[in-house]
Amino acid sequence: MALVRPHGKEKKLKPLLLEGAALSEELKKAQGLTKVKMASREVGDLIMLGIGGFTPLDGFMGHDDWKGVCDNYLMKDGVFWPIPVTLSTSKDVADSIKNGQEVALVDDETGEIMGTMVVKEKYSIDKDHECKKVYRTNDQAHPGVAMVMQQGDINLAGPVKVLSQSTFPTEYAGIYLTPAETRKIFEDKGWSRVAAFQTRNPMHRSHEFLAKIAIEICDGLLIHQLLGKLKPGDIPANVRKDCINLLMEHYLVKNTCVQAGYPLDMRYAGPREALLHALFRQNYGCSDLIVGRDHAGVGDYYGPFDAQTIFKEIPTDALETKPMNIDWTFYCTKCDGMASMKTCPHGKEDRLMLSGTALRKMLSENLEVPDHFSRPEVLDVLRKYYAGLTEKVEIKMHKHSTG
Repeated sequence: MALVRPHGKEKKLKPLLLEGAALSEELKKAQGLTKVKMASREVGDLIMLGIGGFTPLDGFMGHDDWKGVCDNYLMKDGVFWPIPVTLSTSKDVADSIKNGQEVALVDDETGEIMGTMVVKEKYSIDKDHECKKVYRTNDQAHPGVAMVMQQGDINLAGPVKVLSQSTFPTEYAGIYLTPAETRKIFEDKGWSRVAAFQTRNPMHRSHEFLAKIAIEICDGLLIHQLLGKLKPGDIPANVRKDCINLLMEHYLVKNTCVQAGYPLDMRYAGPREALLHALFRQNYGCSDLIVGRDHAGVGDYYGPFDAQTIFKEIPTDALETKPMNIDWTFYCTKCDGMASMKTCPHGKEDRLMLSGTALRKMLSENLEVPDHFSRPEVLDVLRKYYAGLTEKVEIKMHKHSTG
C-alpha cells in the first residue's frame, strides 16, 4: 500500500521554493523590483506554496478562481479548492504595476523579500460575498472576517517563485517539516494509512483520546500543529510543542506518532477550513483527518459538527484524504474513563467536558483544574507559561505606576 497521492490532476508535489544558484539570482533580481507588502496570512500562504503544501497551485488566485472557490469550491481548471488564496494591495500600488510586470513580495512585518510574482491580473472583489461564503458571516468580530475586511482593495494574481521560509525552519527546528519530509518519514516507517490531528492548542485528555482512536485504526498519526498567528489569548507554538512532546513520551506508544508544524495563520473558517486542512494534509501524505467537535471554529459561528457534515456536501472524489469523524469526547466518572456520546450512556452530571478554551480560562485565572482534564506533566508546562505571563503583567504595571 502507498501513501495518498498529492492533490491535483498531476498527483505530484509542486513546491515553488527556489534553491542554490536559482535562488541567489532571483534574490539579486528582486532587489530592483517594485515591492508589494504582504500581511502575515499572505506570508504563510506563500510559504505553503513554496514547500508544496498548497499543491497544485502555482501562485495567488485570479478573479475566476476566487469566485469559483467562493461559490463552488472549484478553480476554473476544475481542481477542488475550499478557501481563496489571494494577495491584496492598495489601489495606489496596484495602479503602479502593469500586467506582465514582475514584483517582489515582501513580509510587511520584517521587510524580508519572500518571493517574486509575475502579475497576470489585477482585480477587485466583493469582500462581503467572500466572507458570507467562506466564513458564513460578515460579522467583523469574527477574526477571519476581520482579516478579509482589512485586506487591500485590489487583488494581484499570478505565478510565484518562493525565496524564503521566513524563520520557521530555525524557530521550530525539529517540528517544522515540509510535505516531502513527512512523506519520507511515513514511507521509512512503512506507513500507508496515516491520520492527521490538527491542533492549535496543547493536547488535553480529550485530544489524547482522539489520537489513540486514530492510532488503533491507522498505521500512524501526524500531530500537526499550526505555527502561524492565532487570536489573542491562544497558547504559543513552542509551549504547545513541549506539551505534545511530554504527552508522546509518557502516554503514547513510541513510534506511533510524528509531531510536526506548518506555517499558516489560523483563519477560523470552521467547516471550510476543515476542508482546507484535509486538502493540504493530503499533500503531507495523510489519508485521514480527525474531525471532532467545532473543528477550526471560533465563538458560536458554527454548529459543533458542521465541519463533519461539510464533507458530505462535496463530491466524493474531491479529496483522497477523508474525515475521521469523532463525536464529543469527555471524561465520565461512571464509566471511569474517557468516552464519547456514542459510547457513554450516562448523564451530563457524570461527564467532565474538556475544551482548550475552558483550560486556558482556568489556567489564566489561576483556578484549580479538575482531575482527568489534562495530564499533570502538561499542566506543569502550562502553569509555568501562565505564571510567566502574570509576572510580565505585574512588571509592566509596576513600571507605569509611578506617581
